[in-house]
Amino acid sequence: MITRRLFSLGLAGLAAPVFTSSPFTSSVLAAPKLAEDGMYHFDWYLDSFLDLAEDVANARASGKRLAVIFGQRACPYCKRMAEEHLSDPAIAAYIQANFDVLHLNLFGAREVTDFDGAKHSERDLARIYGVRLTPAILFFPESAEGLGARSVMKREVARMPGLLEPAPFLAMFRYVCEKGYEAASFTEWLKTRS
Repeated sequence: MITRRLFSLGLAGLAAPVFTSSPFTSSVLAAPKLAEDGMYHFDWYLDSFLDLAEDVANARASGKRLAVIFGQRACPYCKRMAEEHLSDPAIAAYIQANFDVLHLNLFGAREVTDFDGAKHSERDLARIYGVRLTPAILFFPESAEGLGARSVMKREVARMPGLLEPAPFLAMFRYVCEKGYEAASFTEWLKTRS
């Protein structure tokens, strides 16, 4: 959906020349692994106790932000994201340098502790946050302070509901890292990058 909007606004091409190179380099780029759960995983994904407030605090302590990716078995867009986007050295290096990435299963049963302390299965957490398609990437603030008291949809600073093309995909991570959401929507912020 966002991809169509970006193309209709002419922004997908606008982002390409701006975000194709990165000062970050990855010494060894591991290929994604198809795990027993049928989803693609990277060694650099966050190994977590699945407590979102703790994950935000740990990310902040290491100078990063938390991004939560919801995926599912046999999702062709999840596969494409793993094989193309996250396997691109510039994209992977930028994300690894600036984000802790927690990978959850849209239909998973692992127990996740939300910001308000409530415990939910991955499946229920996805439903509570309104995630209906994959991949979906939820970006959270630098601090979990006060997030539990907010409504669920006001806890995120940005969301990527579906797979964007590689340039705007990386741009979304930059948008969050540079706190572009404080001043403008993602599409408006992209227009200022031309």
